Amino acid sequence: MVDSITLEVFRYSPDSGRDSFQSYEVEFRDDWVVLDALNFIKDHIDGTLSYRWSCRMGVCGSCGMMVNGYPVLSCSAFLRDYLPGPVRVEPLNNFEVERDLIIDFDDFLEKLHSVKPWLVRETEAPVEAGEYLQTPAELASYKQYTMCINCMLCYAACPVAGHDPEFIGPAALALAHRYNMDSRDQGREQRLDILLSNEGIWDCTFVGECSVVCPKHVDPAGAIQQSKVSGIVDYYKSFLTPWMARK
Repeated sequence: MVDSITLEVFRYSPDSGRDSFQSYEVEFRDDWVVLDALNFIKDHIDGTLSYRWSCRMGVCGSCGMMVNGYPVLSCSAFLRDYLPGPVRVEPLNNFEVERDLIIDFDDFLEKLHSVKPWLVRETEAPVEAGEYLQTPAELASYKQYTMCINCMLCYAACPVAGHDPEFIGPAALALAHRYNMDSRDQGREQRLDILLSNEGIWDCTFVGECSVVCPKHVDPAGAIQQSKVSGIVDYYKSFLTPWMARK
């Protein structure tokens, strides 16, 4: 029987600029996840420990951390899977750290906003016309990509994001693809400049780790490759269209 487990937690103070690892021994419970252990530390051992969490149900995406070097939602990472320990907990890779396990994701939000992750309409139908209807097949074409919870685990796993801070990144590009595939959307042309830029889809080297770590099986790597195919088709169409018009 295991009575306790050790967590080695990354600590960073913006006041001193120093970082270190601090070890905490906590009670082991078979049904506890890493987030439970952090909450125990916060409540009973060290109230200065700082981290984000909200729903504890794998929905909000706010408790993403590196656990033993792997990006996970700490509310879904069971302590029993890391026995006998220790369990090393760090902030997500490829982000600046604000304090302890808290990252600064302002840059991610700017990149997300740049791809216009909302329905864009050139013409709005009157309210009395009713909803914009879709067939089940039209919904199925993009539904997988709607599951993104913006947890940013894919950015922590992406070597391109670590190498090039200007890269738009997996989640933002996948969400751009999600709206481009939506039959109700008319904003594809508005997204093309950012998608086809050097920091967009062509910067992706298709390592695929973003899809491996995604807790919602969004497959951002697949979405980016589909966007590449679509971009290539558009490129050749731009040459063929004038020729076809002459015919």
